[in-house]
Amino acid sequence: MAGWVYRENRVPYYQREFQKHDGLRTWEKARGKFMIPAYKALLFTSFGASMYMMFRMLLGHKTWYGKKA
Repeated sequence: MAGWVYRENRVPYYQREFQKHDGLRTWEKARGKFMIPAYKALLFTSFGASMYMMFRMLLGHKTWYGKKA
């Protein structure tokens, strides 16, 4: 328990980090620059795949490629 009581106060450090005017959004400072683009790539890929198969099923094809019914 003593480790928590006599621990360094990190609030001023994080205030400087998050209130710094460096052109980054708050979520970019907190989560890093690579998490959101990876999420967007997965999101748009899955959305694109869903749209692709939706239009294929409208045309009567129930597979990813070919003309099997």
